[in-house]
Amino acid sequence: QSFKLFGFLDVKNIPCARESVLYGSLGALVMGLGHFLATSRVKRSCDVAVGSYICTMLGYWFYCRYNLAQQRIRQRMLKEGMKNRILFEGSYLDPEKKQTSSERSDS
Repeated sequence: QSFKLFGFLDVKNIPCARESVLYGSLGALVMGLGHFLATSRVKRSCDVAVGSYICTMLGYWFYCRYNLAQQRIRQRMLKEGMKNRILFEGSYLDPEKKQTSSERSDS
């Protein structure tokens, strides 16, 4: 079952969206309640809660998307390496074959 935030943002299908919303709301709750307990000012505490929600959500969003992009780059490099390994295995272009023949000539 999908959950749409603001009517159009499908949290289930967008990577990192669910965690960003959850961590943002947790940060807003902690900061707003902490500010209220420290100052007893309701309006200012709500402002702090909204500001911390935005900062926490965007901060975790960028952190998560950056890690996701790096993971995809590593997966692409690994996939390319595996494809090259299968393609060149046993041929004269195989780096391991060159290494083993040079080791034989050294001994």
